[in-house]
Amino acid sequence: MTDTVFDYVIAGGGTAGCVLAARLSEDPSVTVCLVEAGPSDVDDRNILELSQWMHLLDSGYDWDYPVEPQEKGNSFMRHARARVLGGCSSHNSCIAFWPPAECLDEWEAMGATGWGARDTLPYVARVENNDAPGGQHGHSGPVRLRDVPPNDPCGVAVLASAAEAGLPTVQFNRGATILNGAGWFQINAAENGDRMSSSHAYLHPILGTRKNLEVRTNCWVSELLIDDTLTATGVRYQRPDLTGYDTATARREVIVTAGAIDTPKLLMLSGIGPSVHLRETGIDVRVDSPGVGGNLDDHVEGLVFWEASRPMVTTSSQWWEIGLFATTVPGLTQPDLMMHYGSVPFDMNTLRWGYPTTDNGFCLTPNVTQGRSRGTVRLRSRDFRDRPRVDPRYFTDPEGHDETVMLAGIRLARTIAEHEPLRGWVARELAPGPAAVSDEELLDYVHKTHNTVYHPAGTARMGSIEDPLAVLDPQLRVKGVQRLRVVDASAMPKLPSVNPNITVMTMAEKCADLIRKPPR
Repeated sequence: MTDTVFDYVIAGGGTAGCVLAARLSEDPSVTVCLVEAGPSDVDDRNILELSQWMHLLDSGYDWDYPVEPQEKGNSFMRHARARVLGGCSSHNSCIAFWPPAECLDEWEAMGATGWGARDTLPYVARVENNDAPGGQHGHSGPVRLRDVPPNDPCGVAVLASAAEAGLPTVQFNRGATILNGAGWFQINAAENGDRMSSSHAYLHPILGTRKNLEVRTNCWVSELLIDDTLTATGVRYQRPDLTGYDTATARREVIVTAGAIDTPKLLMLSGIGPSVHLRETGIDVRVDSPGVGGNLDDHVEGLVFWEASRPMVTTSSQWWEIGLFATTVPGLTQPDLMMHYGSVPFDMNTLRWGYPTTDNGFCLTPNVTQGRSRGTVRLRSRDFRDRPRVDPRYFTDPEGHDETVMLAGIRLARTIAEHEPLRGWVARELAPGPAAVSDEELLDYVHKTHNTVYHPAGTARMGSIEDPLAVLDPQLRVKGVQRLRVVDASAMPKLPSVNPNITVMTMAEKCADLIRKPPR
């Protein structure tokens, strides 16, 4: 490859990057280059077959970031981040939620003007081709969304018992935020089981047909190019054959879409970040932006795991087909507790501590949807190939909010299992096990064995111009640099109370309009 010039250069071919590349290249008068560190997913059944998604964890498609030692959390935990075209939408379980209107309005109240429900939810309809009824839904978008069929007998029992425990059976994405209820998920997958990642849905149909779009895979961006006037001019990336570096130059804009871990890393490598940290790492400070790599938000996940007394299903759409939401205190506008029901054994974090396992089991995984603990992403060195230091700081919020919600989730999961018909599916509780009863015993278990739902966010958040910790303005422009934007989960002021992948696609749709039709 030789150095080339485009109108737009997109650094990161993940969930948002694929959407943005497809939308910007709809205009035949502009040229777009999408640069992705990982391989293509075209015709790759390892990626496209959704039911096999768990094999992608800790694979060649996974950056598999370790976390820094945790004061009150699981220091063995890994953060799966996808290294493939489509990013985490090519790597996840494709649980599909509209962003809650209440979350979007909260973003706007936090300074992200124009990102409230009224201005943002219409973009979800642009994303989706949804089989659910309702005037809010899109039925002609590129991403197929559909209800999971109720084919799992243990899952049917979970919903019946959850209803007995106070969580009525509901359907998701029907126009209202569920505060207390449980139901079969919607997933972004075709009827044949192929995942509808942003790559598969947005890019595959146009690859090779749009001469104004170039997708460069296996090209790892090492830095953003910024001139003496603090204007972004392109990216530098390592060639696929590792023999050196090439550049892609942007006439109009560079847009970073590398995700909530690699976007702040790339900004800092390019001299945009907390000045003290950059100087300590030996990087010249171009823009002192103290919020870069801060505010790391995540959905921390616990586990209650049972051995089943009857044979579990042997086929599934993606093995995590039911969601349960609850509020642990009155007056909330979003649920503060969510559980995923898994029809598979899940001993990833318990086996090392001696908890028993089984080949025939199921689980509920309480997670804290509105956590208050915040962590950081920092550089390990000036070498772009070094993994960043990811420190989620789980369960460190001063009020103990996250621990309180997690305890409520563990207890609620057990309560659900005590109700029929799910009680008839329980042979024994494997983890935390019946001996763990007190708050102290349960918290000790949670601290040692918790996981993440792999939803890092907020590390280059948008906010008002006056907010010194907001990295981006409400148009997703990097403050202090011209012609540079960010759109991915790092731009979120905080996480929504649901799985956020469709929210990221929605943000990218809106970003395309901000670029093509900037507000006056």
